[in-house]
Amino acid sequence: MKKVVRSFGFAGKGIAWSFRTQFNFRIHIIAALLVTGLGWWVRLSLTEWVCVVLCFAMVMVTEMVNTAIEVLVDLVSPGYHSKAGLVKDIAAGAVLISAILAAIIGCVIFIPKLW
Repeated sequence: MKKVVRSFGFAGKGIAWSFRTQFNFRIHIIAALLVTGLGWWVRLSLTEWVCVVLCFAMVMVTEMVNTAIEVLVDLVSPGYHSKAGLVKDIAAGAVLISAILAAIIGCVIFIPKLW
């Protein structure tokens, strides 16, 4: 049981570090809070809430994985290396794809309600 509690502590430490140090992660949190408020206002259905919350999670998870990859790449390749840069670019691209997908899903859900 102690291992499980410690694991949650380590995970919480990673989330807190991401929030404190990563501007983009904070932007995603703010966006999620604003969308949550809009969701309450337009009275999303249960299915719509599930989709919205999954989008929040998808974007935040990809942002944290991107950050972890960037930290690791900086550790193993402190100097410039084209492949290190490529790895970072690919990870950033994953965040961009998840954010674009979340925005599209948000538009599909919210535009008809706001129209």
